[in-house]
Order: sequence, then C-alpha cells, then structure tokens
Amino acid sequence: MPLPLVAVVGRPNVGKSTFVNRIAQADEAIVHEMRGVTRDRSYHEADWNGVPFKLVDTGGIEMGDDDAFQGSIRNQAIAGANEADVVVFLVDGKTGINADDEEVARILRKTKKPVFLAVNKMDTPNREDEMWEFYQLGLGDPWAVSATHGHGTGDLLDAIVETLREIELHEEDGEGEQSINVAIIGRPNAGKSSLTNRLTANDRSIVSDVAGTTRDAIDTHIVHEGTRYTIVDTAGLRRKSQIDEDVEYYGYVRAMRAIDRADVVLLVVDSTLGLTDQDQRVAGYALERGCAMVIVLNKWDLVEGPEAKAEIRERIADRMMFVGFAPVIAISALTGKKVDRIWDALDTAYENFSQTIPTNKLNTWLAGIRESGHTVTKGKVILRMKYVTQTGCRPPFFTFFANRPDVVTDNFERFLENRMREAFDLEGTPIKMKFKKKD
Repeated sequence: MPLPLVAVVGRPNVGKSTFVNRIAQADEAIVHEMRGVTRDRSYHEADWNGVPFKLVDTGGIEMGDDDAFQGSIRNQAIAGANEADVVVFLVDGKTGINADDEEVARILRKTKKPVFLAVNKMDTPNREDEMWEFYQLGLGDPWAVSATHGHGTGDLLDAIVETLREIELHEEDGEGEQSINVAIIGRPNAGKSSLTNRLTANDRSIVSDVAGTTRDAIDTHIVHEGTRYTIVDTAGLRRKSQIDEDVEYYGYVRAMRAIDRADVVLLVVDSTLGLTDQDQRVAGYALERGCAMVIVLNKWDLVEGPEAKAEIRERIADRMMFVGFAPVIAISALTGKKVDRIWDALDTAYENFSQTIPTNKLNTWLAGIRESGHTVTKGKVILRMKYVTQTGCRPPFFTFFANRPDVVTDNFERFLENRMREAFDLEGTPIKMKFKKKD
C-alpha cells in the first residue's frame, strides 16, 4: 500500500522544517533563521505507533509577490496540500495571527482534506490560554505544540494517525516493485530542475535563472513505460571553499546524500559554458561512490555551429576520460528536444550496473589476455593471472587471482578495464577490481 502523505504548510519561519525533523526523527529538512529557506516540497518518512507515513515539507506561503520565488513557493505549498491525505497548518504562537495566516486558512477551509491547526512555539504548557485567538481561523480546535522541545507533538500525532487509519488508501499499480534511483547532479544553474520537471512531466521543482534555487534534494516517484524511477533533483554542487552560506552548505550535504543512494546519476553540463573544473569534481563525487552515469549536455540548442559542438564533445572526451564509460547525450531541457533519449541511456546504464557476467565467459576472456602476453614484470617477477570471477554488482566488482598481486600497477588495471569493456557491455557503469594471491 502507498504511504499516506501528511503535508506541513504555513507561512515562512513558523518552524515547519523543525517540526518535520522532530516528527521524522531526522535532520533531513533544512532549518535556518532566514525566511523562505525551504523552497521546494521535500518528502520524509516517519512512523508513529506503528503507522508509517510520509511528511511533505513545503515552502512558506506568503501572499505578497515581493520575492522572486514567492509565487512559485506558494504554488508548491498549495500543491503539497492538494496531494496530501492530511494537512498540518502550522502557525506561530509567539507572533499570533497575521494576514497571511488568514489567507492560508481561507484556502484550507475549502479543501476536503482533514486539516490540523498546530500552534507552534508554545514552549511552556501554561501559555495554552493564549491560543484562543486561533479559533478565529475557522479550522477547529488548535493544537499547542513545540517543535523545538517536542511538547504536544505526541498528542497531535495520535490524532493524525487515527485520521490516517480512517482514510481508505487505494493501492497503486506496481507498488513495492524495485525503483531505479536517479540523482540529477551538476553545478548550479546547469538546468537540473528544468530537466527534472521535463522527465517527471510536472513542475515540482522550482525553475529559475537564479543560481542555487534548489536547496533540498527533492524526490519524485514516477513510472515510465512500465519501469519505476525515483528522480532526485539536487542542489548544485560547488567546492566546499566556495560555500559561504550555512543554507547552501546544508543543500550540499543533501546532494551528497542523494548521490550516496543513487543507482544512476545524470550529470548535467551547461553546453553554453562548456566543461568546467566543477563538472569534473561533481563527476568525481559520483565515481567515488560507484554510481552509474549518463552525461547530459543541456542547452545544446543554444550552441551555434557544428564546429563549436564538435569542440565541446572533444573536450568532454579528453577531460572526462576518467568517466569515459558514461554515454553523452545532447538535449534541451527547456524545449524537450531529445530528452526522451535519456530514458534508454538510463535503462542501459542501470542494466549494466546490475548485471552479472558468467564466470566461464570471464575466464575465456582472461585466457585471451594471457595469450596476448601483456603482463607486468618487476625485476625477475612476472605477474601471472590465474582466474577471475565477479564477486559483486551495482557496480560490477571483479576479483582476479594472481601469483603476485602486489606488482599490479595502475596502468595494468586500466589495460584490463579497457579490454573488459571491449569484450562486455559495460556502458554507463564503473567497474571495480581487486587482486588476490593464488599460487
């Protein structure tokens, strides 16, 4: 059965992310004093009294439009409430009701979803008499809570869980099947959110030409031609030395976590700027963590002339040689041109990432390597390769048995990898090798 969704909505800085972290018993939602830190919807699994559910942390709702993102944030928050089974409307018990609270309440009164009005920052129980003003919002009895200290959250959760038990959840087709985790990574403003929205056919991630718009890692679950994917749009990765805001640092941490759990990463490169050192570093992060990879040249329609395009591809082949296994696809996320080609590349990379090559085929291949006479010598020592077997997958891991594994060099490892890729379909996936002694 699909997990029920509980959306946490409210104006900025009322403590929504602190509340989400309290309930989810994690530090996944970014918490900061700056208004509007949460811009997109982010999803977090939680459990209360044996009832699992998902919390949806939304951007703060403000009805004014003085901020470049405010209209999108408001739409994201309203969309989060619309898709939820239960809505928690969080208000600030210290500042009281303001015009934005009243407007949000007006919107929520029209929804058919169960709404719980939670008055946050009620850090001492004897202040509960100050809650009476919140009845005028017309959303029933307010619940006094303290997201920071946990006061009142247990009683609120009891009521939420009781409501969830009463809601009939319809089983989704294929629920429980394996999902391919895909992290969309790259430096800021390369077009990751535009690509996410294009692949998922919705506007869940906020798109802007302001670098660094996405601060959380955002999950979207979809089914494409019968295959389930979890698409994760991540904050743009920069070098740590260039991260000067706490909020941006937390976004960096989320992006690294997304890479940690990814099967395949889509490395988005801005074609108009060409390949940069940042792109190489981002690719290195994914390679260190053993992810399959597809390189996406975005904004390809803005590159003028075949010579310029050929130069970009040549530079990628040269400077990204360490991830030479990754296919390169040129697209325009904005117009959708050739975006469909990504699905085939994703599927191929994941299939190769997960494959197991039979031992007899590997050793037939190794026999050919021995017959070629290519080996390593060190003084009087000659490396003799005896046997090879695959000892892991995702990514494929091969163990070689040899008389003197201590003399294996990096160059010889690269030679073996290149010959292995010529013999077997390993496009899109890194491979790992280990050498053990066998006399």
